[in-house]
Parts: sequence; C-alpha cells; structure tokens
Amino acid sequence: MPDDRLTLSERCLLLVLMAEARELTNAELYARAGVKLDGRYRRHLNELGLVESVKPGRAYVHELTEKGTKWCAAELSSGRPARSGCAGGALYAVLAGLGRHLDDTGRMLVDVFRPDVASQVEAVYAKMSHGDGTPVRLAILRERLNDVPKGELDRALEQLARRDGVHVRAEADQKTLTDRDREAAIVLGGTERHLLTIEVPR
Repeated sequence: MPDDRLTLSERCLLLVLMAEARELTNAELYARAGVKLDGRYRRHLNELGLVESVKPGRAYVHELTEKGTKWCAAELSSGRPARSGCAGGALYAVLAGLGRHLDDTGRMLVDVFRPDVASQVEAVYAKMSHGDGTPVRLAILRERLNDVPKGELDRALEQLARRDGVHVRAEADQKTLTDRDREAAIVLGGTERHLLTIEVPR
C-alpha cells in the first residue's frame, strides 16, 4: 500500500486501535488519543479494508481487521512519513524501537498490546454507579462486559482491588445472593467477593 494513501491522522487512528487491541467507539478513541474515526476517515479506512466499523446502536464501534493489523506490524519498520512534524517523528522513532525489540525477542504485536480490561471495568462501573461510588454487583458487571473472557476480567478485578479507593467486597447479607452472584464472585484472601466499589475523589 503506497504511503501517500493514508494521512497522518489515519495512521494515528490505526495505531491507537492496535495499541488498545479491542473495539473502540469514537468517544473512547477521543478519550484515549484525542482523535475520532468518522466521516471521510472512517469511509476511507473501511474501503481499504483496514478497519471494520459497525453501528450496533447509536454509535459506531471500530476495530482493526486482519489487514489492518498487518499494516500496523509493517509500519514498525517504515520510515517517518513526510510532513509528519516532530510529533510524528517521535511516534515513528518509538515504533522503530518497538520493532527492533520484537525482532530481537521473536515476539509479535499481540504479545505486547492487549485490551486494558481494568480501564473497561472502571468505565462500566462509572456508568452503572452514576459516578457516586455506589456498590455494583459483579454479576451485573460481568453481563455488561460479556465479551471479556472470565479469566481476564478476574485478573482485572484483582488488579483493581490492589489500588487505593477500590474495594471488592463480600455481600454482607448472604441470603440475598443469587446463583448468578455466586458464579460471578471472585475469591480474594480466601473469601468470595460479590461487589465492586470505587470511591469518588473528593
């Protein structure tokens, strides 16, 4: 693919999708990197087969295709695009360093870039709790993140539980627990935990 077929903004969008390693909405893209995949950019990357964009609800979600992933891998050894400025130069210097590391270690991009499940949990929790620090049942959280494998979600919850202001607790009234609650629980310190609470900064 000739380099001049993609703008620097389109290249950045592809690389953000590579780094996040999951579907992203425009809101998530903007929050992560200050860019959006809409209008002509979306149509162009869709037409080239580098990104798949679907609209399951009111907003598009975007994900790299296999072709897009191969483009990103090849970009690690590409030179800095013309007229990319100092930010583009710095970005491509980092990509080149990453490419050398992967070559030296025999690893692949998939070994480096994985979904940030902890951030996904925090985002879903914020929506479900309306930002007021209300406890949320893990059973409901898992339903909202049903595309995340159970083991990965468990690891993210364990990681979050080690942070200040994050609490993964057992339900005090065990009689209220359903089978779904018990299946969704994680075990920390030998105790089943059913609720997630993230304190609101004051």
